[in-house]
Amino acid sequence: MVKRKKAAATFEHVEPIGDRVLVRKDEPKRETRGGIALPDAAEIPTITGRIVTISAVVENDEELPLRQYDKILFHPKNAIPVDLEHDNQLFVVPVDDIVAVFRRSTSPEVVEEADDD
Repeated sequence: MVKRKKAAATFEHVEPIGDRVLVRKDEPKRETRGGIALPDAAEIPTITGRIVTISAVVENDEELPLRQYDKILFHPKNAIPVDLEHDNQLFVVPVDDIVAVFRRSTSPEVVEEADDD
């Protein structure tokens, strides 16, 4: 009798359910802008990342200003890690734990100077 090995199931897509988004966490900063090295134990409770996928509930909610690829600041307390690959840093994050969305302005502000004639 020949035993066959089952092929390992690989997941290619993760879709969050409910008021949640899938976020790829940014690498932690080890140095401040001024050049001060931070010790490994210095952990800030809020972290940044990019939204990879949003749930259908979030997508259809006009009051939530979240879109795919937005850079966000989130509190990791209720974030659920997703291990698809060993080096991925994916988390399913509840919308309530998203603190801020980073956006560039879509139209540059034009500053008009008054002529002093």
